[in-house]
Amino acid sequence: MTVSVKAPTSTTGSIQLNGSDVLTIDSSGNVTAPNKLISTGHVLQVVQGSTNTQVNTTSTSYVSTSLTASITPSSTTSKILVNVSSSTIITNTAKIVYSTIYRGATNLGGGNQSALNLTRPDNAANAWQWVPLTMNYLDSPSTTSSTTYTLYFKVQTGGSGYVCHPDMLSTITLIEVAG
Repeated sequence: MTVSVKAPTSTTGSIQLNGSDVLTIDSSGNVTAPNKLISTGHVLQVVQGSTNTQVNTTSTSYVSTSLTASITPSSTTSKILVNVSSSTIITNTAKIVYSTIYRGATNLGGGNQSALNLTRPDNAANAWQWVPLTMNYLDSPSTTSSTTYTLYFKVQTGGSGYVCHPDMLSTITLIEVAG
């Protein structure tokens, strides 16, 4: 095995292993490495979005919230672990609040009627109940373009549903994992 450092003729350069570049340095001093040097499963970057802006709906179709974050994957093989921590208010007339995560315009729960989380009241006689809302989803966006993830929700029938209590910070965390 031969490891060599190519002396830069300007402000660029590379480190080679057996004649192949394993690290390159561009004219701005940025260092890049091919994915083969990064082990599958390693965390590459973490991005977080947050809000305490409450959203309510009586819609039986998904509506967006202000809980959103964007990430630019470094490779098309990367996976994005999406973690949501928020809260839901449900009324006995709404019966169920469905929550899901969208990547752009795609419902990661699997279509308009599918959800990644649903909340039901413990006691139908109780008109209002705050319930913790947590979701985790491992996505494979297959892109190196900026990608936005957003919390969406809807109610089953009539009544009102609420997410993102104003007294609590709701978060969405995006973790890029090497694929």
